[in-house]
Amino acid sequence: MMNYRMEHPNPQFEREQWMNLNGKWDFAFDFGVSGMERKWYLDYEESRKVFDKEINVPFCPESKLSGIGYTDFIPAVWYRRTVELTEKQLAGRVLLHFGAVDYETKVFVNEKEVGSHIGGYSSFEFDITDYVDVGENTIVVYAKDDVRSGLQPRGKQAGSYYSQGCDYTRTTGIWQTVWLEFVPKSYIKSVKYYPDIQDGCFHIDVKVCGSGKLTVTANYKGKNVGCVTKNVCGDDNKINLMVSELHLWECGNGRLYDIKLELEAVANISKAMNTDECNNDNNNNVTYDTVYSYAGMREVRLDGYKFMLNGKTVFQRTVLDQGFYRESIYTAPSDEALLNDIKLSMALGFNGARLHQKIFEPRFLYHCDREGYLVWGEHGNWGLDLSNPEAFLNFMPEWLEAVERDFNHPSIIGWCPFNETWDYCGKRQNDKILANIYKMTKALDCTRPCIDTSGNFHVITDIYDLHNYRQDVKEFAECYEAFGNGGEFHEEHPARQHYTKGLPVFISEYGGIKWNVDESQTDAWGYGDAPKTEDEFIKRYEGLTNVLLDNPNIMGFCYTQLYDIEQETNGLYDYDRRPKFDVDIFRKINSRKAAIEE
Repeated sequence: MMNYRMEHPNPQFEREQWMNLNGKWDFAFDFGVSGMERKWYLDYEESRKVFDKEINVPFCPESKLSGIGYTDFIPAVWYRRTVELTEKQLAGRVLLHFGAVDYETKVFVNEKEVGSHIGGYSSFEFDITDYVDVGENTIVVYAKDDVRSGLQPRGKQAGSYYSQGCDYTRTTGIWQTVWLEFVPKSYIKSVKYYPDIQDGCFHIDVKVCGSGKLTVTANYKGKNVGCVTKNVCGDDNKINLMVSELHLWECGNGRLYDIKLELEAVANISKAMNTDECNNDNNNNVTYDTVYSYAGMREVRLDGYKFMLNGKTVFQRTVLDQGFYRESIYTAPSDEALLNDIKLSMALGFNGARLHQKIFEPRFLYHCDREGYLVWGEHGNWGLDLSNPEAFLNFMPEWLEAVERDFNHPSIIGWCPFNETWDYCGKRQNDKILANIYKMTKALDCTRPCIDTSGNFHVITDIYDLHNYRQDVKEFAECYEAFGNGGEFHEEHPARQHYTKGLPVFISEYGGIKWNVDESQTDAWGYGDAPKTEDEFIKRYEGLTNVLLDNPNIMGFCYTQLYDIEQETNGLYDYDRRPKFDVDIFRKINSRKAAIEE
């Protein structure tokens, strides 16, 4: 079985001492959701028999690349594999990481439960030091999934048997990289960067397990541009790293500083605590934890109707990217595939994307950071009953985990926890849920704007965005003509939401023009009537886009969408990422100066 996705899953927090666990795992379906009751995490005859399949992690069992390809509803699944560990690897602490597992997860090591997690999109880890031994160790993972419960966000995973409209094949279980990290007993837990372009420095928050002397070094293109050392202890350590050269992160220019963090600590923590817990000058039995990271120097803010990047107005020429792949569904088949989607978008003249109804993996964001590509971080909230407070209790921790994990990516220029919060079985959203998620997001990250719910129904938002799929250019233009001239704002949902005068306006979904290149596909879907010729398609695209570019009070657009997905055929590329039209035509349309930029 070929191993996929062997690169480090998080280049913004990378150690040399790690082990990729992707590849062949034993696998079992649990259609009766009885495996926990029957203790399949134990090593006995029945449990050994039920693991009768093999799966290629990190691909979900619905995908072809997993080696399974089962696409009906899967209520629960089990994984098992053994790992050989050495005495050297067990000298410190052992951390077991999961990029993402959909949805409710329990993890067992050597027949003992080490932890659980709720959420199908955010990353999580367990310290398994006390559960592993030198030699062979067995890891068992249980994942329970129910996209029809109303209590878990499913994003664009179909809630019916067949994919239809803009819902697609489901994902169950492990769908991102699994890996081990080997760290000293005192180690760096996390880091947050607050770039300050005025003072030319990074304000840094560092959390450590234990205590020690932390050295933070910044390099730009191999040249040392800053270094600071400070004694640190516990979860509240604030450091200012001045840089001698200011290189701004901009659209199309992902200028990144390479950051190295090194924690020097006394291995005997109790001894250090008895002397000076935050001053480890004793050179006996010293350990080092080294993390390789990076950061971007940039500032995001809003000024009236304008979106500002480093004090300059930037019109958001974005495209809807949903992160689906024909043979691997939610999981990119390769690191190159992640980068390729960004390159394809930029070739069309887009400067960013709404990462739609899915929390994308850190490796994708790494490529966005390098390319200078603007993205909105969004959760896959569809399927969640937002009239039910219990849904809030499930959604909130996972969303905050995602905001915390992805905070350092300069490419993320805004957060959007919800998209189109339509009624659920006739029940309206609980506005308090949206308001509280917005407030929590802003409390965790005050450096970026937050859209509470893209399109509808707004409660509290920094940017007022709308979705408009009118296909007639004249009708589309009439919606925003008065607003562009300082007059009344056109509201798509006047019974449920109301524009607050002065808020920036973002048409965050439009177009969706249907164009099917596969004549054998009978269920092709898109918005409105499809154009009859290529020329008609291009003329409609240009007309709709010009309406938004020429409006002096609109800060950006997001076209639906970058590529086809299954039956949805409104992409500018097909599902295999082949262009449907001459990309130069669209680059010319998208790239011209917007009125708000003047």
